[in-house]
Amino acid sequence: MSSGDNRVGDPGVVGEQIGIDDLLEKVREGLDRVGPERAFEEASSGALLVDIRYAALRDRDGLIPGALVVERNELEWRLDPLGSHRAAEAVSHDLRVVVICNEGYASSLAAESLRRLGLYRATDLIGGFQAWKGAGLPVEG
Repeated sequence: MSSGDNRVGDPGVVGEQIGIDDLLEKVREGLDRVGPERAFEEASSGALLVDIRYAALRDRDGLIPGALVVERNELEWRLDPLGSHRAAEAVSHDLRVVVICNEGYASSLAAESLRRLGLYRATDLIGGFQAWKGAGLPVEG
C-alpha cells in the first residue's frame, strides 16, 4: 500500500486515517448491541456480563451483581478461551459476552476486540452502567 492509498473505513488497515466517531459508528454496525433490560434477561439465561469500568467508577456507583469485573487493559487476556491468563468464565468462543463500560462507548470498541479474538457473540450494553442503573436494575454497593 502506498502512502497515498488510504482505505478509510476498514479498521484493520495499518496507517489508515479515521476519526474515533467514525470508527465507533463502523464498529457498532457489526454489533448486536443490547439495552439494559435485554442484558439483564441474557444474563439470566447464561450470558456473561463483563464490567470494564475502572475502580473509581465501581467504587462510586456500585457493581452489577454477578458481573465479571475485568479492567479494560486486561480484557483480551482474561476473556480469550485459549489464553493462559483467561478467567474461569472464559470457557468457549461461543460464549455470549456483554461488555459494560460507564456510558457505552469504550465497551463497543472492547466488544469488537473480543470479536477479533473469535468471541463472535460479544456485544456491549447501550448506555453502559449508567443506563443499567437508570433502568432500576440490580446494583450492589
